[in-house]
Amino acid sequence: MFRSRLSEALKEAMRAKNQRAVSTLRLILAALKDRDIAARGRGITDGIDEEEILSMLQTMIKQRREAIALYEQGGRLELAEQEREEIGIIENFLPKQLGEAEIRAAVDTVIKEVGATGIKDMGRAMAELRTRYAGQMDFGKASGYVKQVLVSS
Repeated sequence: MFRSRLSEALKEAMRAKNQRAVSTLRLILAALKDRDIAARGRGITDGIDEEEILSMLQTMIKQRREAIALYEQGGRLELAEQEREEIGIIENFLPKQLGEAEIRAAVDTVIKEVGATGIKDMGRAMAELRTRYAGQMDFGKASGYVKQVLVSS
């Protein structure tokens, strides 16, 4: 599904002569090809699955957010803006992201369901969150909230 959506989006961006989208989509496809080659080395002939593609896209967004912070510190606002545009393009391929309140509700639900009572159960809670909400939330924020809830319990 992602592969065909990416290819179609690249064709559309090329037709529309949207250089930023074309270059960003080519970067995504190159990273995807890279991961497929690495997967073949591990014996996976079909390439990476949808979940790994989601993870790759989230990593790309995280890298761009870090670059934005560095560009803004260095006073390179035009480059920071380019990174923001790339984030927007990449986010088009991710499922709708959960908001702060939704993340907190999901964390509370998972903590109750896995029976987490202390910080030692944080790993179980995070594993369950990753399983249920892959690609839908910022796990850095979720991790902070899980820790906050488990420490106070």
